[in-house]
Amino acid sequence: MMCYAKIMSIASNAPISPETVVPVLTRAVGQLLRRLRADANPDGLNFSQSAALATLDESRGMTTADLARAESMKPQSMSAILASLEQEGLVERRAHPTDGRQILFSLTAQGVEARRKRTAAKQEWLVAAAARLSPAELQTLLSAAALIRKLSGA
Repeated sequence: MMCYAKIMSIASNAPISPETVVPVLTRAVGQLLRRLRADANPDGLNFSQSAALATLDESRGMTTADLARAESMKPQSMSAILASLEQEGLVERRAHPTDGRQILFSLTAQGVEARRKRTAAKQEWLVAAAARLSPAELQTLLSAAALIRKLSGA
């Protein structure tokens, strides 16, 4: 694992170029996401299940195919994910309002609560981690967040 001091050493000694920055950024973001998934996962859902819940939370209901496209996966894989979420009582199926051949999936009340708890756990974990930073580091982190959003096209 690349430590903070080593990252800062690279940042201060190496010529700054995308080739220098991208591997360090990729590892840092990956480590942060892995820690969030491991330490702020009150419901024990895997990444694909959590992503499906998040996408469904933003919609009024989606077909398996639409959800698979939104998550860049095969419909068969999404079917398995939805089956597990349905078994846990987090999603429910209902008839499509205009096409009786299709099924729409949406969050149940339990699914909405699971999303809320997961979001709260992530926020609490990140706030506790950020509380260990100095005011100057927090300002740097805020600037970095703006740049990461810019990189993502958001």
